[in-house]
Amino acid sequence: MATLIQSYEQQYSVLTADITSKIGRLKSASEDERENLSREIQSNFDEANDLLEQLELEYRGAGAGSRVAAYRVELQRVREEYRSVASNSATYNIDPDEYEDWSMVNDQRRKLLDNTEHLERTGKNLNEGYRVVLETEQIGAAVLQDLSAQRETIQRSRGRLRETDEQLSRSSRLLNTLVVRALQERAVLALVLLALAALAAAALYAYT
Repeated sequence: MATLIQSYEQQYSVLTADITSKIGRLKSASEDERENLSREIQSNFDEANDLLEQLELEYRGAGAGSRVAAYRVELQRVREEYRSVASNSATYNIDPDEYEDWSMVNDQRRKLLDNTEHLERTGKNLNEGYRVVLETEQIGAAVLQDLSAQRETIQRSRGRLRETDEQLSRSSRLLNTLVVRALQERAVLALVLLALAALAAAALYAYT
């Protein structure tokens, strides 16, 4: 990243030096040479702006302090120098109105870069929000699955309770039956004992 920034800065320095040299040559050039130099200078200004845009993006990506603002001031100074030379259109046959919108173009480009960065941040926020929504859906699905499993467990427990209650009812009825039978057997036994006692008493009475 740092190597790329240094490369852009070197290219920018060479380019601005070339523009300054061509502006100096423009003053003493012939009409044909002035036209060619004018086109080359325009192309160089466009290339310099593109370099500064790339350099600003690299600085933002690296999170380092940027010198792009100082470079733009320097480029504006060179542009003003060119406009000063171009203002003498009667001598150099150059239309200065072609460069009056340079500042506006630069402002629009900076705004475009800012808007692009804002859109990137918005896109990241949307992606993060979408990720949170997906995680929330996954958590909700897991909770619903747990609740469903707990419901099945409760239903099985209720079934076991009903079965246990039925078994207790059957055991209670069986116990009651056994108690009744035991009472009946005791009553029969008591009657038998009474009968035996009566027979024994009768036998003793007859013997005496």
